[in-house]
Amino acid sequence: MISIETLLVFLAASVMITLAPGPDNLFVLTQGISKGRRAALVAAWGMCSGVSIHTTAAALGISALIYASSAAFMAIKYLGALYLFYLAYVTIRDRGWEIESSGGKEAKSDGEMFRRGFLMNVLNPKVGIFFLAFLPQFVEVGSQSRTAQMLVLGGVFMLQALVIFSLLAYFAGSVGAVLLRNDKVRSLLSWFAASVFVALGAKLVLESK
Repeated sequence: MISIETLLVFLAASVMITLAPGPDNLFVLTQGISKGRRAALVAAWGMCSGVSIHTTAAALGISALIYASSAAFMAIKYLGALYLFYLAYVTIRDRGWEIESSGGKEAKSDGEMFRRGFLMNVLNPKVGIFFLAFLPQFVEVGSQSRTAQMLVLGGVFMLQALVIFSLLAYFAGSVGAVLLRNDKVRSLLSWFAASVFVALGAKLVLESK
């Protein structure tokens, strides 16, 4: 089993990594500012849920196989970039989008935002490689339950990320709630969010393995 000391060190390292500026933070911030608090929260929860996929893949050795195969790695990489470009397109297309008070419309929007966060995380092979390198450092040497320990560590990482990104989404959404009252500002924010998606997609394409 993982010792309390190891868990605390892992938790501290995870928090610092999560707080460090990066694509995930930028994604949550732009969603909060351009679409509001609720949309950012749901997208953040979807993004954190993607951690479970990467953790499982790392624990079972799937991430190592993907990294060893240039074709598989590049396929996921370009698929992730295409998805980011698609998000840029739909952001501009729906730049007048607002969540309505009706339950059906709101539920549909929640599902869409959750999928956005989830797919953005899952379709980034760099995230999978990160977990493949990060988690084993905290597994007890000589342990017979290596897979189980990595799954536990992944769960801890996901929970702390959920808390941090939820707080980030809440505050970004509070700012967005004020800005989105103006139609011109709302349109400009949509263009800004779209440009962020394009930049993230281009960065993913241009990064080497």
